[in-house]
Amino acid sequence: MLARPTRRASRRSFLSAAGALAATGLALAGCGSDSLSGGASSTTSSASGSAAPTAATSADPALTAMLPQSVRDSGVLRVGTNAEYAPNEFLEGDTVKGMDIDVMDAVAAKLGVRAEYSNAGFDTLLTGVTGNRYDVAISSFTINADRLAQVNMVQYFNAGTQWVVAKGNPEGVDPENACGKTVAVQSATTQSDDDLPARTKACTDAGQPAIEVLAFDSQEDATTAVVQGRAVAMLADSPIAAYAVKQTGDALELAGEIYDAAPYGIVVPKEQVQGAEAISQALQQLADEGAYTAALATWGAEDGAVTEFPVNPALS
Repeated sequence: MLARPTRRASRRSFLSAAGALAATGLALAGCGSDSLSGGASSTTSSASGSAAPTAATSADPALTAMLPQSVRDSGVLRVGTNAEYAPNEFLEGDTVKGMDIDVMDAVAAKLGVRAEYSNAGFDTLLTGVTGNRYDVAISSFTINADRLAQVNMVQYFNAGTQWVVAKGNPEGVDPENACGKTVAVQSATTQSDDDLPARTKACTDAGQPAIEVLAFDSQEDATTAVVQGRAVAMLADSPIAAYAVKQTGDALELAGEIYDAAPYGIVVPKEQVQGAEAISQALQQLADEGAYTAALATWGAEDGAVTEFPVNPALS
């Protein structure tokens, strides 16, 4: 894994591409997401809808007691996210929604607090946690050694990389040999900073043309590039790729197999060991109650469910 912050995949939402895709005549599920530029921090705070612990997800006072005093006093868990990565996190109007958000809301309810979200550039989230701008961050962060050196990470999901091409794959894109092809990706991701450079080097080392990489600030723009024919393929985290195909109707399809599966982690400040353990135990309780799987099922993401929720899991 690379030292700069990268998501596992192009971790951002494509739903706000409705306007950009309008010219193609596609009917998208209307979720007007605001695009963010690069690493610039954007502050859109919105509650996702779960305001208080429910009967199905009752608070555990013992876990509440493990939270920092500031969180206990306010009753609010400040959560940083980059709502540009549907279906994991995206904006619908001014409301942050998605699989990660449903999981985080359930965790907050179990902790006896309310999650309050700030939408910001992906590459600002870790520093937002270490700088006390957020109590935690959730945004499809792949757990890797670089991040573990800076923060605590609580495992909660497993995802791999998946390629996407135009319906019928008219350009005959082979993910295992994409030399000379134009491929779209979200920047500051594992795919852009690790996967594609390695594939491009393999091409040039073999005397073949390099992959032409079109890197975008948002996943929606990468998806749009394939729909509009400016790129012949894109790659992203497996749930994001599958959701993009679904939302474009007959325009796109998956290509190749899912590979390089790795866990996502909720980011917690390095000094908040007890708080990270509280989140881990909350996830385990939610799994035991069935609420964890239910949160994933809403977004068709059950295949990424994990059975253990360790803090700072060992890397394979």
